[in-house]
Amino acid sequence: MNTGTIYDVIIVGGSYAGLSAAMALGRSLRKVIIIDSGLPCNRQTPYSHNFITQDGKTPKQILELALGQVLNYDTVTFIKDLALRATGINGSFKIETASGSEYSGRKLIFATGIKDLMPAIKGFSDCWGITAIHCPYCHGYEFKHQKTGIMANAERGFHLASLVKNLTDELTIFTNGKNDFTDAQTLQLKSNKIQINDKKIIELVHKKGTIQKVVFDDGSSLNLDALYASIPFRQHCPIPQQLGCELDDMEYLSVDPFQQTSLKGVFACGDSTTQLRSVANSVNSGNIAGAMANKELAEEEFLIPTL
Repeated sequence: MNTGTIYDVIIVGGSYAGLSAAMALGRSLRKVIIIDSGLPCNRQTPYSHNFITQDGKTPKQILELALGQVLNYDTVTFIKDLALRATGINGSFKIETASGSEYSGRKLIFATGIKDLMPAIKGFSDCWGITAIHCPYCHGYEFKHQKTGIMANAERGFHLASLVKNLTDELTIFTNGKNDFTDAQTLQLKSNKIQINDKKIIELVHKKGTIQKVVFDDGSSLNLDALYASIPFRQHCPIPQQLGCELDDMEYLSVDPFQQTSLKGVFACGDSTTQLRSVANSVNSGNIAGAMANKELAEEEFLIPTL
């Protein structure tokens, strides 16, 4: 079904970044449609932190408040659907969805996030976002002074250790196999009384996502309260790449400081564009993407006088 409406901007993804972009555009009287599948990556996380004015709220509470405020702007429409493909060029894009609908827009904003790839560790996915966590700024305070692990290696593990050490004196790095720390890094970790464990983890024993202990392939185990984990990811939505948007060296969508992708008329924001993965950063990048999409539209519409 083709609605016949030509939107100023189509936003794919209606979580924090997408809603922030929509608010900037709605306040500029832009006709906007947000297409969202209803599966935010933090849906399993019990509480959101480190976002001023919303600290301690559930992700659902923040989203519901944000959506209500965005829809106060009557040029903004929100639909629950799944975007499947996009075609077109700057000024004339089309998005097709799982429901069979087709939407036309002059600009695109992708706020589609990333998909975490769970390791083959029993219980890990049940704990992800609850006590198996990714960020000390988002979750660390809640696990201060508790028995904490870091599942990472080399530079990533070393970096996380320096941040988490400030939160607890009971810290172990699990390299989950051969450790790749340099001699200097190993000495520095040991000097800070950080243990290094290179046993292979096979299970997180937990109760409803709350870790009790980690179990290793040799049958031994270790009690634990929280586990920071650096795990791989992929782009949640393949459409930007199908259109021709480039990825950077870390597999994030490549954007400039104004959230412009490598494709004219296409912007991206939120977790799909940066390793700075937080609600606050998503809101910020979405606001910039919305403002810059509006700027392009305004400049294209601003008439040049005929002499």
